[in-house]
Amino acid sequence: MAGRPGCWVSRRRPKLASLRTTFAVSFAAVTAAVTVLVGVLSYSAAARLVRVDQESVFDEVVQDLRDEVRDRAMAPGDFSSAAPGHDIVRPARTDVQVLGPDGAVVDPGSPGLPVRAADRAVAAATTAGTFTEHRDVDVGSDVYRVATVALGGGRGAVQVAQEFSDTEDLLRALQRRTLVLMTAIVTGAGLFGWWLARRITHRLVILTTAAEDVARTRRLGVQVPVTGYDEVGRLGRAFDRMLGRLAQSEEDQRRLVQDAGHELRTPLTSLRTNISLLHRIDELPPATRAELVADLGQEARELTDLVNELVDLAAGQSDTEPPQRVDLADLAEEVAGLARRRTGRQVLVRASGDTGTVGRPGMLQRALSNLVENATKFDRGGGTPVEIRVTGPALAHPRPRSGGGTPVGPLRVEVLDRGPGITESDLTRVFDRFYRAADARSLPGSGLGLSIVREVALAHGGAPFAFPRAGGGSVIGFTVGGGPED
Repeated sequence: MAGRPGCWVSRRRPKLASLRTTFAVSFAAVTAAVTVLVGVLSYSAAARLVRVDQESVFDEVVQDLRDEVRDRAMAPGDFSSAAPGHDIVRPARTDVQVLGPDGAVVDPGSPGLPVRAADRAVAAATTAGTFTEHRDVDVGSDVYRVATVALGGGRGAVQVAQEFSDTEDLLRALQRRTLVLMTAIVTGAGLFGWWLARRITHRLVILTTAAEDVARTRRLGVQVPVTGYDEVGRLGRAFDRMLGRLAQSEEDQRRLVQDAGHELRTPLTSLRTNISLLHRIDELPPATRAELVADLGQEARELTDLVNELVDLAAGQSDTEPPQRVDLADLAEEVAGLARRRTGRQVLVRASGDTGTVGRPGMLQRALSNLVENATKFDRGGGTPVEIRVTGPALAHPRPRSGGGTPVGPLRVEVLDRGPGITESDLTRVFDRFYRAADARSLPGSGLGLSIVREVALAHGGAPFAFPRAGGGSVIGFTVGGGPED
């Protein structure tokens, strides 16, 4: 078993690291997806707007030129760069070149534009405004869009070109910057996700380390230094409380075993001594033989009672009996009847108020039986009856139609006797395990009966109590709250 916790630890650690990595990678992946989507959409929208804007400007320039040559009969010299008053408006990155009737270049552009057969045909056209258009025309290292507009009457044509390579260069630069920005955002998101995952899982690592320490060392007294009020903080506090309860349970079991061993040692020693005398029983007088056999029987009964009470105590700590509605007055009557048959003593039951509650009947009957047996054992005279009082809470806000109401206060169970009573020094210890007062040490018993009463009372949300009875004797009992604890 010592090796298994180590194997368990080695299997769990990579999972914690994987959780942190998975969280960081997931955070970075989501950020990357969103960033790429936004970047692509933004770039596509920007590129489309820029291209549409450039094409719209070029189309307007060409349309203005066609309208102008239609309205007026114009010659190639009207568009010469030497006649600025007659030149068309030239937007940025726009080139103008003038062709003669035969398609020859009259006024070259800057840079010069190529003249194709279609352009020469337009220059010889008789209808003003006739045009042809060429896209993606390479002029040197640049790319242009060229439109050739006829002046009409075979007088020549005007070529208008707009450079698009600068626009594409601008868009490529924008694309590079977008990629760089997206890479920076994704990298930053990954680093931030890793930091955030480390921060979130840090307390989980602490909890896991504590669990591994408990599994490896089997020490339950491990402090869990987890703070916060979120789910992880609640988990840490619940884990800490669980370890505390387990440690307390382990301590209770250890103490029970130690106390039981101590109490069992005395009757076993006496029993072993008497058994050793059986080898010489023929040598003993008849009276001594009878006394020896009686002692053996008494010691066997005490040992049996002790074992039974130990079993009852252990069962009381881990009782799986389901809670149900029970009337303690009826339960007291059953216990009283059983005590009358066993001891021949008179046992009275007095009940008042609402004596019903929710509890485990077996545990409550065991507690009542222990109280009655304790009373009959110490009240050896038997001149006065043992009395069981069950006092239920009063009813608040009674309903006129049903006559019922809501109980107020705990339910109280008392057993009264006229025995020797309880001294002040014993009042605080009578419910301890194996504790027996000085006057009771000569009587049979194990000292576990009242301890079982305390366990039953605490399990039902109440508490035990004991005090001297007026006129002599004692009152020992317990209270019951709204129901047993979970």
